[in-house]
Parts: sequence; C-alpha cells; structure tokens
Amino acid sequence: MAAKRGATFRRRELGKELRKLREERGQTLQEVAEALGFSHTKLARVEIGENDLPRVTDLQRLIDLLGPEMPEEDQETLLQLHRESLSKEPWTPYKAYMPSRMPTFRGLEQDATVMRAWQPSFVYGLLQTEDYATALYQIAKPVDETKTEYVEQNVRLRMERKELITRTEDPLELRVIMDETAVRRMVGGPEVMRAQYREIVELSELDHVTVQILPHDVVTYRAESNFTLLDFSETLAPVVQTDMWSTVSVTDERREVQRNIRRFDAMRDSALPPARTAGFLEQLTRERA
Repeated sequence: MAAKRGATFRRRELGKELRKLREERGQTLQEVAEALGFSHTKLARVEIGENDLPRVTDLQRLIDLLGPEMPEEDQETLLQLHRESLSKEPWTPYKAYMPSRMPTFRGLEQDATVMRAWQPSFVYGLLQTEDYATALYQIAKPVDETKTEYVEQNVRLRMERKELITRTEDPLELRVIMDETAVRRMVGGPEVMRAQYREIVELSELDHVTVQILPHDVVTYRAESNFTLLDFSETLAPVVQTDMWSTVSVTDERREVQRNIRRFDAMRDSALPPARTAGFLEQLTRERA
C-alpha cells in the first residue's frame, strides 16, 4: 500500500478501481446498479468518489459481480482502500458550514502535491490573515443571512487550511496568481490590508510558495471566475475546482482540467515575475498609510 492518505483520496482511488473493473467487464452503470439493487446515481457517485460505500458487504458484492476471479491480494487492496475511505478527516466538524462539494475539494487538497490557483477578486484563501478572512465573511453576513457561528467556523477552517503550506513536513507547493483588483480591494480597513500584504510577502518567501500579481495595465487574457488546480504524485488524475454561485464544482474530466491549465499558464506568463510581488505590495502598503 502507498503512504497513508485521507479518506477522500482513498474514496476516489476505490471508485476509480471499481469503474475500471466495470468497464473491463463491458457492463454499464445501469446494469451493475440493477444487479445489486443500487440506484444508478448512487453507483455513479461511488465511482467518482463523491459517496462512500458504508458497508463492506456492498463492496464485496461488487467484487463478486465484477471481479469474481480477482486474486485475493487484489481483493485485499480494495478492502483496505474501503477501510481507509471511511475514516474521519480533520475538517469533518466543519462539513455543515461548507458549500456543496467543498468537502470533496477539502479532502483532496490535503493530499495534493501542487496547487495552482487564480483569484481575480480577493486575496487567495490560503494567503489570508484571520482579520482579512473575518472581514470578508462579516461583509457578506447580512446579505447571505448567515449566523455568527457560520462566520466563526469558516474563518477557523480557513486558518487551519493554511497548515497545508506552513507545515514542515511535505508542505504543499502553492502557485497563486491574483489580479491587481484582488489585492487593491479594501477589506476590513487600511490596517487589515497592510497586515495582509505583510502576510503575503512572508508566505511568498517560502521556497514552495509562489505568488504573482496580474496588473491592471497588462493587456492579456483574464479568467472571469476563480479556479484551483490540484496535482497528485500517485494514482489520481489532476482535478480542477471552480466556484459556481453558492456551490463548488470539482472534476477530473481531462478536457476541463486541460482548459484550466491553459488559462493558468496564459495568465502566469503575463503576470509580474514572483520576484516583483514584494515590491508591488510594498507600494500598496505605502498607499494605505
């Protein structure tokens, strides 16, 4: 078995293997679902890793149907993936406060090796200070009709997520591009913004963190909505997460992933070099004085 991974990572691995077995047998989702008494939707979500199989007997029935001649060692591998896919993850207590499908993304990002992100409107989440994040949620609170508990839990989750890039062992490699609007937009007042600029500069000094700014006066392609790409070192294909109104989309569809890689590369090539980020933010700091 590979190194210990989170439940979401293992769930998607298991789904990938089950889909592979089904396709090798030449059976459709509908055929397998009917044979096992599952709904088509349930099996589809299991195969893409959105839902788990809560009972080991369900997995064993799938194996008996799709891989009756599977070697015992391979069966044990699937059973081990299943066991690990049911474990609780650190963010589980926050699940009720997350948009749809955000739990899937949160579960995957902790096992990613590289994250590439574009943010046109606000400072990227993993770079935010607690005061900045709190101000963002407070601004939206009366409009979205959220409660104080919702604000507090989301800010706490966002701060805990920063551990992905601040941990000393195997930190995530983060590459962020932000539009100039994202760092100019006033959130929480001048003091909050000055502290936020310092935080970005300090984080960008880490060897595994790269931050670039795309200035207003550069004539180039700019994606209208934010997105994040996750790469993995092992068996999972890259995924892309995009925000869509109040929900989150997460997919590993190759065409969609490649489209967003092209978008990221185009903006990266037009943005200021990483070495100029600190100077750009220092200038904004003087403007906020």
